[in-house]
Amino acid sequence: MNPTRRHIVLGAAVLCAGLSSSPAYAAEPLKVGLIVPMSGPFASTGRQVEAAVKLFLQQNGDTVAGRRIEVILKDDGGVAPDVTKRLAQELVARDKVQVLAGFGLTPLAFAAAPVATQAKVPMIVMNAATSVIPQRSPYIVRTGFTLPQVTAPMAQWAAKNGIKSVVTFVSDYGPGIDAEKVFVKDFTKAGGKIVASLRAPLRNPDYSPFLARVKDAKPDALFVFVPSGEGAAVLKQFTDRGLGQAGIRLIATGDVLDDDLMPSIGPSAIGVVSSHHYSAAHPSPENKTFVAAFTQANKGMRPNFHAVGAYDGMQLLWAALKKTNGNSEGPKLIAAMKGHSWNSVRGPVSIDPATRDIVQTVYIRKAEQGAGGVFNVEFDKVEKFKDPGVE
Repeated sequence: MNPTRRHIVLGAAVLCAGLSSSPAYAAEPLKVGLIVPMSGPFASTGRQVEAAVKLFLQQNGDTVAGRRIEVILKDDGGVAPDVTKRLAQELVARDKVQVLAGFGLTPLAFAAAPVATQAKVPMIVMNAATSVIPQRSPYIVRTGFTLPQVTAPMAQWAAKNGIKSVVTFVSDYGPGIDAEKVFVKDFTKAGGKIVASLRAPLRNPDYSPFLARVKDAKPDALFVFVPSGEGAAVLKQFTDRGLGQAGIRLIATGDVLDDDLMPSIGPSAIGVVSSHHYSAAHPSPENKTFVAAFTQANKGMRPNFHAVGAYDGMQLLWAALKKTNGNSEGPKLIAAMKGHSWNSVRGPVSIDPATRDIVQTVYIRKAEQGAGGVFNVEFDKVEKFKDPGVE
């Protein structure tokens, strides 16, 4: 055989052997099952999440580390854990997704956790905020926030700023109970007095009986947590029943003053102090660019904290796939996510390698009238704040 010819044949054989031993995942799309409420009482959460995921893909393309990303959106309605679990099972078994994501409320995240564990599929919790969620599966990582994380700074700020007595008022489910426990613990530790602790059913449009009790109790302030979407009703009824005129201040977690709802809440939000990890008015250049792109792509809709949890969930997935060179095996992706840090539109964030939960800055904000409406304007912050958990 001609020596040159022999070298070509051998070279081709080596090349073919190399191709045949390359990972099968290199040419396969990576499927992400996105489960959020697109209908029902919490549809605003799903709308924000879907918009943020679409924006991320528009800005970054749909391919990373040789893998084309295919997002499969599922509407769970936001209220029935059994529906969420069934959708997660179908996405894993039938659609062969390699990642689950979204999860608007805590009971829904709890329902999907065993599916992630059994299938060894990473589960990016973008929204649900009860402290213990990552403990439900070693495959859960969270890019949103926890209620204890954003509540503790509010309790500490209140005690330092002339508020001596408080009534706490929360929605009666996991995050609300977390918020109540942490606020009571930190506020009383700093010398404050809790006059009463009230809990309302999760979906409760009539808050007036609870607010009547608050008015009669005459605290310095009312601390409120209700999930995103319920804040407008609380603010309206707080104003209508004259609690502000009676000298009772309203303080809250940022869920109450959801950026998505601020245009509809309007002037009744002015002066309310809240604590949260994101505001559309956050002054960083990255956030200004994000808000402009988001509002332009969504007919003027403001991005809220759910949008940022989703946007950063995609950021984290992108970074993990780059680290694994496109390998989407669950244990490898989760390992790549642990300890990852990046500059989010909300500020610096990282994933705690021990808890798989997010570490971030929590801001104290005051609702103020601006050129484009009422915004939550940050005036204080606690940096690199981890979930303090609950006892």
